[in-house]
Amino acid sequence: MVKIGKIELGEFPLLLAPMEDVSDPPFRAVCKENGADLMYTEFISSEGLIRDAAKSKQKLDIFEYERPIGIQLFGSDIEHMIQSTEIATAVQPDLIDINYGCPVKNVACRGAGAALLQDIPKMVKMTEAVVKATHLPVTVKTRLGWDDSTKNILEVAERLQDIGIQALTVHGRTRVQMYKGSADWTLIGRLKENPRLHIPIFGNGDIDSPQKAMEYKNRYGVDGVMIGRAAIGYPWIFNEIKHYIQHGERPLPPGIPERIRITKKHLEFSTQWKGDKTGVLEMRRHYANYFKGVPDFKPYRMRLVETLDVQELYSILDEVSEAYAGVTALT
Repeated sequence: MVKIGKIELGEFPLLLAPMEDVSDPPFRAVCKENGADLMYTEFISSEGLIRDAAKSKQKLDIFEYERPIGIQLFGSDIEHMIQSTEIATAVQPDLIDINYGCPVKNVACRGAGAALLQDIPKMVKMTEAVVKATHLPVTVKTRLGWDDSTKNILEVAERLQDIGIQALTVHGRTRVQMYKGSADWTLIGRLKENPRLHIPIFGNGDIDSPQKAMEYKNRYGVDGVMIGRAAIGYPWIFNEIKHYIQHGERPLPPGIPERIRITKKHLEFSTQWKGDKTGVLEMRRHYANYFKGVPDFKPYRMRLVETLDVQELYSILDEVSEAYAGVTALT
């Protein structure tokens, strides 16, 4: 049984990655229904929380059915991280996660996210301050290092464990790599071989199929995997991985009725939470993935991304249901 503090996550938990403009409550709802064991909010700026910025505050919204759920924070100022940890703790998540992995310029170039990989003493000091600022378990998500010459994750893991983090997720790329090339899990596997480390180690990067999740589980010995981009428009991946691990075979992909059901659920929650206009606009990025592999779907997708009317969207989805009533095999 993998545990973070007192949170029990099962034998091989599957985590939904915190993704900016993706991992919001509507998306988390469909991932939870389809087997995600632990989810995180989108990463939240400590500066934004302290300024009471509306976008940052909205990201604190969590719901009971999502539990266990963590709030992920990032920042470059230790005092601000302490204050934002106190604000986040007050909304009663199950854990606090610190982002030391985000590679994008407007985060890393401001001294936050993956930038802390260039200043390990500050990373340790910041983490210790966050641990002391909350009664909740504190976890960390980071990368192998800043670049190929500074892959310092082995040192980082020991030092962060020593000051109190209760789990570590490692993305198998450096900051310089961004999301290019293939993730290298070799050092993640070495973390699991280190007898000094006793906290759960979760691997992240390029898990896009049940077969790969199983292969990496066996090869690198990780306690669980975190899935990001592969879940966008395909929340079924979590239960597919669980089925593959248990039975050794991949289940049939979801048919048209199931894809439409989940799309409608996502759309409904999106418009309820964000309002009709924003909810409709932010759903547009999901349609292509929800219906990937469906033959001749482009005309419907174009209509779905062009309309702003919620009821028209439901009508188009009903048309899809009728038009593909006889389609059973999808890849």
